[in-house]
Amino acid sequence: MITLDELTARIPEGPRVDPAAITEGLNRVLIVLDDDPTGTQSIADLPVVTGWTVADLTWALSTGAPAVYVMTNSRSLDAQDAAEVNAEVVTHALEASRATGRAVAFVSRADSTLRGHYPLEPDTIADLLEADGARVDGIILSPAFPDAGRITVHGTHYAGSPTTGYVPVGQTEFARDKTFGFRSSELAAWVEEKTGGATPAGDVIVIDLATLRTDPDAVVAALRGARDRAPIAVDCVEENDLLLLSLALQKAEEAGSTFVYRVGPPFVRARIGQRPHLPLTPDQAQPASVAPATDARGGLIVVGSHVGLTGRQVDALRAATATPELVLDVPTILDPRRRDAHVLDIARRAAAALAEGNVVVRRGGAFVPGRDPEESLDFARRVSAAVVEAVQRVVAARCPRFVIAKGGITSSDVASKGLGISRAIVRGPMLPGIISLWEPQDGPAAGVPYIVFAGNVGDDDSLAVVVKTLNTTL
Repeated sequence: MITLDELTARIPEGPRVDPAAITEGLNRVLIVLDDDPTGTQSIADLPVVTGWTVADLTWALSTGAPAVYVMTNSRSLDAQDAAEVNAEVVTHALEASRATGRAVAFVSRADSTLRGHYPLEPDTIADLLEADGARVDGIILSPAFPDAGRITVHGTHYAGSPTTGYVPVGQTEFARDKTFGFRSSELAAWVEEKTGGATPAGDVIVIDLATLRTDPDAVVAALRGARDRAPIAVDCVEENDLLLLSLALQKAEEAGSTFVYRVGPPFVRARIGQRPHLPLTPDQAQPASVAPATDARGGLIVVGSHVGLTGRQVDALRAATATPELVLDVPTILDPRRRDAHVLDIARRAAAALAEGNVVVRRGGAFVPGRDPEESLDFARRVSAAVVEAVQRVVAARCPRFVIAKGGITSSDVASKGLGISRAIVRGPMLPGIISLWEPQDGPAAGVPYIVFAGNVGDDDSLAVVVKTLNTTL
């Protein structure tokens, strides 16, 4: 482990930036293609859509918000489907832009631990923009998420925390991801790795933390020097670093540069000049007035993530409360003879438990490997479909007072399919800079607080803390 002081030794602090200085210079709405719903956890009071018809995007642009989130869930898709989804969103967003008269720019929001379809997604966006007559000079790479312990120093990306220290992200469990695994922690080398050598590390523009904080003219010059979609990797340790970057981007874009952003969750907050929202209070986390009447006395907690942190968070919730747990057993789900009865049984028991308080429904049972990647993907989709069906049945029988979805893919499926949300407003974070609360604008759970909880954020007690806050609203 490396301490933050060791990483930033002899690097001066930068001048403090007032976010209002960035807000005043905004002239385009950011269309954020979010590869899973957890990208919203750093922002507040912005619209989010789970579909991307021209009508959906026109609605979002018509709200007057400086940024719009589109839940593509592309991290759960194969490369071909991810490219098609990205192309559809950009095409429809450009059409909605023309219909509303609101100019747009594009953000490819991805994982702060470097997982996801790179370079495919930013390249797809750039292809569509260039086909529409634009020129894309650079791809901004800013995966940092300081609130969740992801920082970039001297071009190397780290994961950890100020209390425990940091390790290069290539040494973490995230780098061993079965779909998006990687070796390199240095962003320039990571680009070379992910492009299969098509973009050598030496061609990546790296903006070092010291330069970002002390020489704004050099940062703007580096940005202005980008051509032909050059990757631009930027250091970041704290929120103010993102604000400094945003000022430089604003100046470069005013001078004629065009960028596609490939970034972690907090970048958008800084780029639109939004101040970090304080964690929502129990009063602010209340169901909206349009929420359906219910005799439920608790909320539904759906756990799909399988990373180690999620397991520890569920353990802490179990230790702190008497919340009952129901397990959707994976081998049973994959057995066509037993699947339907099992899902129905879990849904009925969960709905009954809501009459008394909170209930956890989690994926469990023995891991069932596929014989090849295609079968593994099929298994994952069948398990996801069972989770969705269980949520649908629970909501139809007894609407929860709140819903928490743990895990990126899980939270996307529960939102769009389980709860039928197509449009929502992100109200803010449940904890500092992480874990967002959505207010659904439609669907059978309209107005019911929906909490998007990434699998890889927070500490061991975070789930218990969020549940305690929501319990206070009951």
